[in-house]
Amino acid sequence: MANTSSRTLRLLSLLQARRFWPGPVLADELGVSPRTLRRDVDRLRELGYPVDSQPGVDGGYALAAGASLPPLVVDDDEAMALAVAIQSLVSTGEGGEAGLRALSKVVQAMPRRLRARLDAVRTSTTPAPWSADAVAPVDHAVLSTLALGCRDRERVRLEYVAATGTPSTRLVEPSQLVALGRRWYLVAYDVDRHDWRTFRVDRVVAAAGAGTPFAARRPPFDDVAAFVRSRVLGDGHGGRYSVEVVVEASADDVRARVGRWADVRADGPDRCTLTMETDALEGPLFALGSLGAEFSVVAPPELAVLADDWAARFARAARPSLTAPGPHAGVRGGPVPDLEGQVRS
Repeated sequence: MANTSSRTLRLLSLLQARRFWPGPVLADELGVSPRTLRRDVDRLRELGYPVDSQPGVDGGYALAAGASLPPLVVDDDEAMALAVAIQSLVSTGEGGEAGLRALSKVVQAMPRRLRARLDAVRTSTTPAPWSADAVAPVDHAVLSTLALGCRDRERVRLEYVAATGTPSTRLVEPSQLVALGRRWYLVAYDVDRHDWRTFRVDRVVAAAGAGTPFAARRPPFDDVAAFVRSRVLGDGHGGRYSVEVVVEASADDVRARVGRWADVRADGPDRCTLTMETDALEGPLFALGSLGAEFSVVAPPELAVLADDWAARFARAARPSLTAPGPHAGVRGGPVPDLEGQVRS
C-alpha cells in the first residue's frame, strides 16, 4: 500500500510538471506496466484530480483544469520558491489578504525543516519601496543560506561575481537581506576587506555557512534600506527623484492602475495628485502614459524634460516622413540610475 501511495504521488507530480505525457513514456518513468498506470490514473480520478486520457498509438495522459484547485505536489525547492514569492508580494503590500491566506496555507503544509528556512528568510529581510529595475533570478538555496547566516549570526563564504565579471571569494558576516524593488541585496561585513559591503544576491554563485559564529557589529547606518539605495545609486548614477504630477482623472481610477507604486490624493471628482519616490524616471512616465488622461508635471523638472523628449519621438514615429530630429532629440531626463550597473562590493 505504501508503494502504491508513493507511486500515486509521483504520478501526480509528473502530471503537474508536464502538459502531456505519452502513455508508454509515463509508464517507463514510473517503472510500471501500462495496465498498472491505468489503475493509478483511475485512483487519481477517484481523489478528484481531472486526468484526461487520449487512446491510440499517440495516446497519453494530461492533467486537465478542474472546477476547483486540487492539492499540489511540490518538492522542497519549489515549496521554498512559492513561499518566498508570496512572502515578497505580502511584504511589499501587493499580495493583500489573499496573499496572506495563501502564505499561511503554504507554511502550514511545510515540514519543519522548510519552515525554519522560510522563517530565516522572513526575519532577515527588509522590504523597500518599488523601483523600476528589472527582475533578476535568485537561487533560493543561496537566499536561504544567507538568511540563516543573518539569523544565526554565522559567517558565510560567498562565491561572488562583480558587475565587471570578476569572480571572487568573500568571507562575510551577514547582517540583513533587503528586497529593493525586484532585487535582493545582502548587507554584510566583509571580513577580509574590513568594511561593510552590499552584494547583489543574483550575483552570488554559491554560498555556504563557514560554521563560525560572530558577535554582532554596530553598522554605520540606522536605515538599512537607505544604506542599500545609497550603495546602488552611488556609482555616479545621481540621486533619487520625488515625483509630483497632477492627473486629470479621478483618484479611484488612478489608484486602480498605479496605486501599488504611488500615493494618490483626490483634488476633486476628476482630478488628483500623484506622488512617488523613484530611482529612474522612465517607470513613472510609462505609468502616467498608460492612464490615458491629461497630466501636468509639478516635479521634478527632469521628468518634464523627459516627457517632452518622449512626446517628440512619438510625434516623429506617427509621421515617419518627418525624419529630421526634433528640438529635444537626444535629451535625457537627467541622470537615470542603471540598477544593472555595479554595486559597491
